[in-house]
Amino acid sequence: MCPAASMPWGLRSRTMKKDAPCIGVCQWDGRTGWCLGCGRTVPEIRAWRKMTPFRRTALARELPRRVGPVGGTRGPGRSDDW
Repeated sequence: MCPAASMPWGLRSRTMKKDAPCIGVCQWDGRTGWCLGCGRTVPEIRAWRKMTPFRRTALARELPRRVGPVGGTRGPGRSDDW
C-alpha cells in the first residue's frame, strides 16, 4: 500500500507535491502493474522526484491513456480483448 493511501485526507493533500499525479488511491492493476489512481507503476512512482522535467511531462501525458483502460473505460483504439 502506498503511504499516501493510509494518511488522513487533509494531511495527504498537504504532503503530496503539486506536480505529482498521485490522487491517493494507490491500488494496482495486477495485469498491467499500473496504479488505478494515477496510472504510474511502482518504479515510476519511486523515480518521480528524480526524473527530469522532460521525462515527468512525457510520463504525465501518457497517464490518461493508462488510467482509462485500467478503470474500465474504453479509449481510442481499444478493443474488448483483455
